Amino acid sequence: MKVILAEKPSVTREIAAIVGARTRHDGYMEGSGYQVTWAYGHLVELKEPEDYDPALKRWSLDVLPFIPERFELKVIQASSSRQQFNVIKRLFRSAEEIVCATDAGREGELIFRYILAMTGCEGKPFRRLWLNSLTPSTIREALRRMRAGSEYDRLYAAARCRSEADWIVGINGTRIRYVREKESPLKAASACR
Repeated sequence: MKVILAEKPSVTREIAAIVGARTRHDGYMEGSGYQVTWAYGHLVELKEPEDYDPALKRWSLDVLPFIPERFELKVIQASSSRQQFNVIKRLFRSAEEIVCATDAGREGELIFRYILAMTGCEGKPFRRLWLNSLTPSTIREALRRMRAGSEYDRLYAAARCRSEADWIVGINGTRIRYVREKESPLKAASACR
């Protein structure tokens, strides 16, 4: 079975119609040798500081900056997200072939690779369905022109680098500002000008 992962349910429906996956299941469409599922966007994210060490839940200047030795991932906590992730995990693990059909670009690549990692399927080869439009003819052409997922490794590396850099700056900057505002609201406000 070929498993196609789109970023959103609406894209899943468009792709499923073209590949003949017309049978609805909980969290995916199936038919003609395909299972087409979706991610609701970001199903997987970088862990928060307190996920690495519960003591980091308390915001303090004493522990900043915090930069993990190795970034780790987690599934978003919303129950609908966890449920959909479990569907994807089951499909990926039994797939003969995985196809990435998340949005064309850096963020779509990141979404797919983070999910691939969390499902434990990083070692499985996959192909990339690069869609710039959702017309039936464009989807058919993109299906004919799929490329090996490894051809997008540099795009993923750029996306991951940006994600981790945003995390470092965002987490530490937010906490520093919050702690300083608590200590001295006037001093913090003037420092931000």
